[in-house]
Amino acid sequence: MLVVGLTGGIASGKSIVAGILKHLGARVIDADMVSRELVLPHTRCWKSITAHFGKGILNKDLSINRKKLASQIFSHPEKRMRLNRIIHPAIKKRIRRMITDIGRDDAVALVIVDAALLVETGMYRDYDKLVVVAADEHVQLARLMRRDRCSLTAAQRRLRSQLPLAPKMQVADYVINNQGSLAQTRRQTRMLFKLLCALPST
Repeated sequence: MLVVGLTGGIASGKSIVAGILKHLGARVIDADMVSRELVLPHTRCWKSITAHFGKGILNKDLSINRKKLASQIFSHPEKRMRLNRIIHPAIKKRIRRMITDIGRDDAVALVIVDAALLVETGMYRDYDKLVVVAADEHVQLARLMRRDRCSLTAAQRRLRSQLPLAPKMQVADYVINNQGSLAQTRRQTRMLFKLLCALPST
């Protein structure tokens, strides 16, 4: 089994690459989906988050309103760090268990861990390889404004709240340049898939 971290910046196209790899046959673990499960109402993480950030971040069904929570943490680094301390150890533990389960089912599986903060949290060191999906800042901003229907100022604030792509690329084993067309991204991702499949399993 080969376990590969997949990360990138906001609106760099990481999810597109993850989807292509999944279609090609990789076993993809989506850290965002894991985090959503971990913060369902009345779970341990939910209780910790609401204790720190207040019940004002909740929807009527008691689920966490991610936009309300995001509005608190994007401009307050100390709040973002507090949230990360609550959720990331739980995400790491759950993903480790999922990888173990996949390994029992398929000893030669190619496992992709799709997560935004692999470098920031140091989780990428737990995996065999790291792939970074990259795009220039102006491309990220344009995509973010179009996707989330937000202003340039809001998009810039969200982009500045993240670790820049350059440090992520410095520790990457492979970089997918997602500047161009979808066809170009698919071509690069297929080549990456072949390279990863050719590597020895651990």
